[in-house]
Amino acid sequence: MAITSSAKKAIRSSAKKHVFNLRRQKVLTDTTKSLLKALSKKDVSEAEKLLPSAYKAIDKAMKRGVIKKNTAANKKSRLALAIKRAKAK
Repeated sequence: MAITSSAKKAIRSSAKKHVFNLRRQKVLTDTTKSLLKALSKKDVSEAEKLLPSAYKAIDKAMKRGVIKKNTAANKKSRLALAIKRAKAK
């Protein structure tokens, strides 16, 4: 257990940041899942509408350090590629 007041404050701030990071991660997974679900239903137009919100969630997660820069780029690339492949069919 923390003894000094600064260590106690660090624990409190860390807990608050943890909540924000979990929320950011949840938004990220929810938006990507909804986009992929639309693609699995062959609804390409709906997936295209969801793409900007997915990009936004990915960018915010990257900005806040929830995911790394290359991971964000990889996720965005794969979502765009999935939509491109679905259009081709």
